[in-house]
Amino acid sequence: MSLIDKNVAFYSLIAAFGGFVFGLDAANISGAIRFISSQFELTSSQTGTVAGIALIGVICALFITGPLCERFGRKKVLLAIALAYSVSTILSSTAVSYEMLVIGRFIGGVAFASITVSAMYIGEIAPADKRGKFVSTNQLMIAVGLLLAFVINYFLIKMMDDISWINNENVWRYMLGAELIANVIWVSLLLCIPESPRWLIIKGRNEEAKAILAKISLDADIEPTIAEVTASINLDKKNSILDQLKTLFSIRMRFVLFLAVVYAVVQGATGMNAVLFFAPLVFEQVGMSVQDTFMQTIIMGLIGVISTIIAILFVEKLGRRFLTLGGLLLVVIAHSSTWYGFSQVTYEFDDATMAKITQQLAPDNIDTARLQPLSGKVFSSDVDLKAQLAEIFDNKELPLVSGVVINASINGINAAMVLFGIFAFLAAFNLSIGPILWVIFSEVFPNNVRSVALPFAALVQTIASWSVSEFFPWQLEHLGVSNIFLIYAGIGLIGLVLMSFILPETKGKTIEAIEKELVRS
Repeated sequence: MSLIDKNVAFYSLIAAFGGFVFGLDAANISGAIRFISSQFELTSSQTGTVAGIALIGVICALFITGPLCERFGRKKVLLAIALAYSVSTILSSTAVSYEMLVIGRFIGGVAFASITVSAMYIGEIAPADKRGKFVSTNQLMIAVGLLLAFVINYFLIKMMDDISWINNENVWRYMLGAELIANVIWVSLLLCIPESPRWLIIKGRNEEAKAILAKISLDADIEPTIAEVTASINLDKKNSILDQLKTLFSIRMRFVLFLAVVYAVVQGATGMNAVLFFAPLVFEQVGMSVQDTFMQTIIMGLIGVISTIIAILFVEKLGRRFLTLGGLLLVVIAHSSTWYGFSQVTYEFDDATMAKITQQLAPDNIDTARLQPLSGKVFSSDVDLKAQLAEIFDNKELPLVSGVVINASINGINAAMVLFGIFAFLAAFNLSIGPILWVIFSEVFPNNVRSVALPFAALVQTIASWSVSEFFPWQLEHLGVSNIFLIYAGIGLIGLVLMSFILPETKGKTIEAIEKELVRS
C-alpha cells in the first residue's frame, strides 16, 4: 500500500470511528433494554421509545448538519458530534428516571449524524476508484462496534451469577457506560485528520487544499482535481441553503432524488433495527435462555464484521448494483425463512413446563404460583400468550418473566430456519444495502447540493429506521413475531423490484462524471 493509500485509509477510519461508537450504542441498548424496562416499569410503547428516540435525535440533527458542515467544515462538526456522544453516554448510564434516559438517548441520536458527515468527508478525500471501499468503512466500524458491545453485554450477563454488585438493577448501566472509553478515543483521533480539501476549495483556501491533496492524491492529479471542483463550484454560484434545496427538488434532480429516497426507505425499513436494537428479544422468541440469547448476539456481531469486510473487498470489483440486488434477494429469502420458522409455533403449559419456569425464575424471587391458571393450556400464538402474561405480571416483572416462559413452553418452532433467517439477513445487510447505501449517497449528489442532499437522504433513511425500532415492541405484542418478519420480507421484495429498474452502476467514476450522467441538463 502506498503512502497516499495509507493516508486516505487512516483519515477514513478515523472519520468512520463514529460508526464504531454508534455500533456500541445500538448493541448496548439491545442488551440493556430488558433490564431498563424492568427498572423503570416501561410499557411496550415506552420500550420502543427508549430504542427509537435516538433516531428522533438523528432526524433533528439532520436539519442542521448540512448548514453546519457548510459553515464550519467537516472536521469541526465531527468533533462536536464526538463530544455529544460523550454527554449522551454519561446521561444514559446514570439515568435515574425514564425521562432522563430518553434525553440521554436523544442526544446520542443527534450524534449519530456522524454517519452522514463521515460519508461526506470520506467521499471528498477518497480517489474515485477507491471511494466505495473507503466509504464502506462506515459500515465496517458499525459492525465492529456491534460485535464488541455484544461481547461486553454477554460477559456482563455471565458475571451476574458470580459478582454480587452486578445485578438486574444496575447491569444495564455498565452496558451503556462502556461506550465512554470509545468516545474519548474518537475525540483524540479526530484532532489528527485534515479538513476536506473540497470544502477548503469552496471557501477559497486553495493553498491549504493543495497541501492536503498532496497527502491523499498523486501530484499529477492535484491541479486537475482543484480545477474540476472549482468548475463545479462556479456552476453553483455559491447557492444559499434555500437555493440548494430548490435545486435538489427541481425536475433536473428528480431521478437522483427518487433513487436516493427508494434506497433509503428500503435500507431502513427491511428490519435491521428490529434485529439490532432488540436482538435478545428476537432470540428469546426461539426459546433460548437469557445467556443463550446474548451468546447468539456475539455470533451476529461476527457475521456482521465478516460480511462487511467482504463487501469492502468486492464493492469496487463487483460494483454497487450487483451487491445491492444480490443482497436484497438474500434479504427476502432470509425474512421468509424466519417467518416460516415461527409460523407453526405453539406454547404448551404442561407439568414439565411449569416446573422449568419455577426453577428458572427462583433466583429473581418472582412468585410463579400466579402462573397456575395457565397449567394445561396451549396457546397458538405468542400474541395470545403475551396478553395473558401481561394480565398476571406488572411492567417491572414482565420483561424478566416473558423470556423464561417462552423458553420453557415453546413447541413446534423450526429453530434452524429462524436462525438461518436472522443470520442470513445480517449477512445480506452488511454485504450490500448497509454499506452500499452510504457509498451511493456519497456519489450520486452533485457538489452544488451535497451539503443539503446527504442530510436529506439520511433523514429519509432515519425515518424508515425509526419506524422499525419505535414500533417493534408494540408489533411483537400485537402482531406476533412471524407476521413482523413477513412484512419485512415484503418490503425487501418491493425494494428488489424497484432497484432492479432504477439503480445505475457508479463504480470507478468521479462525482462530477456521475453528475453529468444522472442529472438532467
